[in-house]
Amino acid sequence: MKLSQLDPGKKATIISFTDSEMAVKLMEMGCLPGEEVEVERCAPLGCPIAIRIAGYQLCLRKAEAAVIIIQ
Repeated sequence: MKLSQLDPGKKATIISFTDSEMAVKLMEMGCLPGEEVEVERCAPLGCPIAIRIAGYQLCLRKAEAAVIIIQ
């Protein structure tokens, strides 16, 4: 499942990434494999998505969240 498909209020664990170039950017922001991530809220039109990871809130575009594979 992709992070962009996770409903607000739900938690999951990051497994991997589908795009290696985008993965570097996401890992620099703290989205590391094995980290627990929670979707806090989504904008009315679905983009951006506010997530909580590693103790802080991060906003991602839906396309960026679609690169993150979760379990």
